Amino acid sequence: MSKVILIDGHSILNRAYYGIPLLSNAEGLHTNAVYGFLNIMFKILDEEKAEYLAVAFDVHAPTFRHEMFEAYKGTRKPMPEELREQVPLIKEVLHAMQIPTLEHAGYEADDILGTLGKRYEAAGYDVSIISGDRDLLQLATDKVKIRIPKTKMAGTEIEDYYAADVFEKYQVTPTEFIDMKALMGDTSDNIPGVPGIGEKTASKIISTWHSIETAHEHVSELKPKKASENLAAYYEQAQFSKVLATIKTDCVLDFKLEDAAIGQMMNEDSYSIMKRLELKNILKRFDGVAEAAAVSYQTAEVLSDFAEAVQWLEGISETTKLGVCYISEGELEGLAACKEDRKPVFIPASGVMTREVLRDMTVSAVRRSESCCMIDVKPQLYSLDLMEEDPVFDAAIAAYLLNPLKDSYTYDGIAQDFLGMTVPSRADWLKKQSLAEAYEKDAENFGHYAAYASMIPVMAYETLSQRLKETEMTKLFETIEMPLVFALYDMEKAGICVEKDALEEYGSQLTERIAELEKNIYELAGENFNINSPKQLGVILFEKLGLPFAKKTKTGYSTSADILEKLRSYDPIIGQILEYRQLTKLKSTYADGLAGYIRPDDHRIHGKFNQTITATGRISSTEPNLQNIPVRMELGRLIRKVFVPKEGCIFVNADYSQIELRVLAHMAGDEHLIQAYKEAQDIHRMTASQVFHTPFDEVTPAQRSNAKAVNFGIVYGISSFGLSQDLSITRKEAENYIQQYFETYPGIKAFLERSVADAREKGYAVTMFGRRRPVPELLSSNFMQRSFGERIAMNSPIQGTAADIIKIAMVRVDRRLKRQQMKSQLILQIHDELLIEATLDEVDEVKHILKEEMEHAARLAVPLEVDMHTGHNWYELK
Repeated sequence: MSKVILIDGHSILNRAYYGIPLLSNAEGLHTNAVYGFLNIMFKILDEEKAEYLAVAFDVHAPTFRHEMFEAYKGTRKPMPEELREQVPLIKEVLHAMQIPTLEHAGYEADDILGTLGKRYEAAGYDVSIISGDRDLLQLATDKVKIRIPKTKMAGTEIEDYYAADVFEKYQVTPTEFIDMKALMGDTSDNIPGVPGIGEKTASKIISTWHSIETAHEHVSELKPKKASENLAAYYEQAQFSKVLATIKTDCVLDFKLEDAAIGQMMNEDSYSIMKRLELKNILKRFDGVAEAAAVSYQTAEVLSDFAEAVQWLEGISETTKLGVCYISEGELEGLAACKEDRKPVFIPASGVMTREVLRDMTVSAVRRSESCCMIDVKPQLYSLDLMEEDPVFDAAIAAYLLNPLKDSYTYDGIAQDFLGMTVPSRADWLKKQSLAEAYEKDAENFGHYAAYASMIPVMAYETLSQRLKETEMTKLFETIEMPLVFALYDMEKAGICVEKDALEEYGSQLTERIAELEKNIYELAGENFNINSPKQLGVILFEKLGLPFAKKTKTGYSTSADILEKLRSYDPIIGQILEYRQLTKLKSTYADGLAGYIRPDDHRIHGKFNQTITATGRISSTEPNLQNIPVRMELGRLIRKVFVPKEGCIFVNADYSQIELRVLAHMAGDEHLIQAYKEAQDIHRMTASQVFHTPFDEVTPAQRSNAKAVNFGIVYGISSFGLSQDLSITRKEAENYIQQYFETYPGIKAFLERSVADAREKGYAVTMFGRRRPVPELLSSNFMQRSFGERIAMNSPIQGTAADIIKIAMVRVDRRLKRQQMKSQLILQIHDELLIEATLDEVDEVKHILKEEMEHAARLAVPLEVDMHTGHNWYELK
């Protein structure tokens, strides 16, 4: 039997919007409702295997119900702007997928769905109507199924109702459901109903008497008495409500069933719009679309002949803009390159064109060019011996500066965002093949990949350069970000030495302590159980031990860290569990995890440092994350002992002292804070003295500690609630602390307010060096989102400026070490700290370089100061 699916467009879009957190693409378009809508639609299609599909939308115009009752739906809140902008977007998506949409002045979507549902049922089809609105239950029959989805990030659950299901749920038939709604009314549609009659009473009345009219004939018999009295008094209103609640099933619609036949939904147009909206999970359904269209895509000409390759490379001159993607993967090495003529080539390293020859010729060509445009330069430096002064332009870094909220900067993303082109990604061309496999087995698609990987950067160069200029970030790009690429490469290449035996010993210590904790926990619990199972742990804590703050979830009790912290003082088992969790994480992440990263040839870890990950501009560390080595627990800090300098060297580190507070003092121009730093006062003690009205010399350690929390909290836009949680004080006390702080430093309050106002007006926060951080959350209709946006607007200029300063310092230190031909190497950056592996004969010079370059990285109204330490392992540095 053929099936028809009819979707209530606004209802499902609305349900998806509230079921999924806000998402947006590079353009700043919100996409969560569209994403959720499509997930629901595909789930239904996968289940139903239908032949026909149509979507009905309401029209923003009065319907016949408004003409009858002006206040119909008059109590509805306006649609949030983030949802409103997605209505035309979902229609654009549906049209691209060749799915018809219906809307009709004077009718609601419900009426269109009711009419089509009745029409197709009469023609012998099975019909599914998809809506979040239970009003449509009146349309259920033995052949018409009403499907009500509940959507969330974890997935979509769907309630199904045929006529029998409606009766089972409400004890009324679908037709009687209209009368039931007429009695109880509907606040969302502003249908008045009968006062005092709710769902249960309405259900009981209609299940007994089957209609409002019959119930009114027996009004004196109705129970409770109040319902009897109210139906008698409001009978006309009940009848009127019934008319409003009845879905029209005989609308005049110029729509034929064949118009709803499901065609080729996964086509080039819909693929293009999904790419534009960055709906990656939806794009997985488009397998084959890119390949089908491949004939129209550019491909790289393979230059295997040595003379041909040389001729092409030597044709590059100082007027040439060159796109390069140098590939070195397994057995495959080669150059994908493209000039402005958009005729890409691929030159493999083979035969006479050995790896060394190709590398040398590529570097020579790059240096002859006007500019060499690449995407993600740093990994390519492992093959190409390029230098900071070479004319290299990293398109990924430029794209990152222009939109730091994205999670990746691949050639297809850059093409979409800056060229308005939709091109298949590496995964589209090659699926899960490595480049080496594709080159051997799938030459055509490899050629497409090589073409776009080299062609897109050179095509995007002018646009990216112009956009950097327009946003006043050219200097940031040229003097901080591009030089940083080479400093980070030097750090990655150098790596850091790890004593493997010491790491194994550390793991053994953890194993022993974890075993002790397990034994203690089992004794305190009175039984053995799986401590790592939140479900089993919840039963022990909240059922067996009867501890407070039980918070039930679908899978059991919550045993999150914040719940356990609240319980710490209630039972000794909690402290043991928290320590157990910390130590098991230490063991898996560090004692066991780090071992896999130690290279056998030099016993060093060569981690990755990323400059296009964080929205504020901070550098991040991965594979492994060396910036997140524990510092709070002593047993956690001991892991640092396994990181050692190589023989004949010592570690020297320099850490900025309170850099973010110093940046805040400068950017806010607060005279009191600036003066305090100039006089080298203890800032936290001074703040405590001012806030707590205590003489400077009489400030207690507790007061200083609280003032320190306020000082650093202000930098992050902390709320009174957040501060009260941090300090374990009442919210009122926290409010008083913050108020006193702002009275002490009025310039800071003015700066933070100005930062939020500027970001709201411009759409972004900006650092001292011109780095922009978009803050779309400030325009959200959601209070929590707006509050989050305000904290970002306050913090980003400060944290971003501090990040810029440490980057400048890194670049200068790395340059000095190389310029002076020193053997010492910069090997690690941890937020505000630089770590150098210094040869013993260069320690004094290294200290001098660190102090000079870090303290002069920026000119602030307050001095930049660094704390310096040396040690024979990382642990000894602090």
